[in-house]
Amino acid sequence: MIRNTKTLSGARVSASVAFGLQGFMLAVLLTQLPQFKEDLGFSDTLVAVTVVGVSVVAGVGSVVAEQLAKATSSRTTLRVGLFVIAAGAVVIALATSTPAFLAAFAFYGIGLGIVDASANMQAVSIQHAYGRVILSSFHASWSVGAIVGAGFVAVFSTLELSVMASVLVAAVLVAAICAWIGPRLLHTGHQRSATAAAVPVAIPLRPFLALGIAMMLFYAIDFGVGTYSPLYLKEVLLSDAGTAALAMAAYQVTALISRLTGDLWVRKFGEIAVVRVGAIISVIGLLMVVVAQAPAFAIAGFFVVGLGAPVIAPLSFSAAGRLAPPDQTDVVVARINLFNYAGTVIAGAVIGGIAAVSDLRVGFVAPLLFAVALFLLAPAFAPRRVPSGTTASESAPTGA
Repeated sequence: MIRNTKTLSGARVSASVAFGLQGFMLAVLLTQLPQFKEDLGFSDTLVAVTVVGVSVVAGVGSVVAEQLAKATSSRTTLRVGLFVIAAGAVVIALATSTPAFLAAFAFYGIGLGIVDASANMQAVSIQHAYGRVILSSFHASWSVGAIVGAGFVAVFSTLELSVMASVLVAAVLVAAICAWIGPRLLHTGHQRSATAAAVPVAIPLRPFLALGIAMMLFYAIDFGVGTYSPLYLKEVLLSDAGTAALAMAAYQVTALISRLTGDLWVRKFGEIAVVRVGAIISVIGLLMVVVAQAPAFAIAGFFVVGLGAPVIAPLSFSAAGRLAPPDQTDVVVARINLFNYAGTVIAGAVIGGIAAVSDLRVGFVAPLLFAVALFLLAPAFAPRRVPSGTTASESAPTGA
C-alpha cells in the first residue's frame, strides 16, 4: 500500500472522478430511455425490463470484476470497466433495432457491474491508506456525476441535437477522462504472481450476510424512490408531470447532502449511530410519502428520505472492507456489491407487484418496512477488523 501523501491524494481524486464518470454515463443513458423508446418503437414494459435487466447483468459484471482484480488489480479492473461502459454507450447510440439496443445495453450492464465493484475496491483501499472514514465522499461524487449527466442531456435537448450525438459525446468524454485518471489510480498491491498459490478467502459469513442484506434493502429503497416516485405523484396524487419530476429531484439533492456529510457524522458518532439515525429519518420520510394527500407533502417526504438512506451504501462497503485481510479486500467488495443488484430486482418485483394488485400508496409500505429493518441491522456496521494473515480456517468463509 502506498503512503506518499501526494500520490495518495491523486489516487483519491482519480477514484472520485471514476465514481463521477459512472454516475454521469448512467444518467445520460437512463434519461434518454424515453427517446430511445420513441425512436425504436418499444413498449413501456420493455423500458422497465431494460432497467431491471441491466441490474441483473451488472451482477455478472461484479463477478467478472472479482476475478479480474484477483488476476491483476482493482486499478486495472476499474480502467477496463470504464472503457467497457464507454464502448457500450457507443453501441447503444448506434443501435437501429430493439434486439441490437437490448444486446448493447446488456454489454453496458456488464461494464457497469465491473465499475461498481472495482471503484468501491479502490475507495475501500484508499480509505484504509488514509486511516479514517472517507468512503461517503466517493459516493457523493457519483451523485454529482449523475446530476451533471442529467444536465448534459438537457443541454443537448435544448440545442435540439440528436440522442445519438449526446450519447456518443458522453462516451468519448468517459473514455478520454478514464485514460487521464487511469495511471493515477491506487496501486493496491493485490497483484498475484503466476506461481502464487491461491489462498482461500476468509470472510465471516454472518456479518457478511447482515451487511449484504442491509445493502440490498437500501438499494431497494433507492430504486423504489427513483423508479416509482414520479408515478406515485401522477397516478395516486394526480399531479402533473413537471411536479412529479420534483420528487426524484428532491431525493437526489438530499442524497448528495447526505453523502457529502456522511463521513463527518461517522467520525463524530460512529457507524452504528449514523445507520440508526439514517434509518429513522428514512422511516419518517417514507411514512410521510405513504400518508400524503397532496403532492407537496409527498415531495417533502422524498426529500427527507434522501437525508437518511443514501449513507447506507458507502458504510456497507466500508464495513465489508474490514471483514477480510487487506490482501482480500477486493474480493469482499466485489461480493458485497452483488447485493446492490438484488435490491433493485426485489424493489421492482415487490413494489411493482403490490402496485399491480393495489396502488403505489400501498406499494411504498414495502420500502418503509425495509427502512425499519435497516435500523435493526445497524450493529452489523461495526464489525471487528480481520487482521492480515487470517486464514479460511479462522473464520467462516463464503467460499473462494
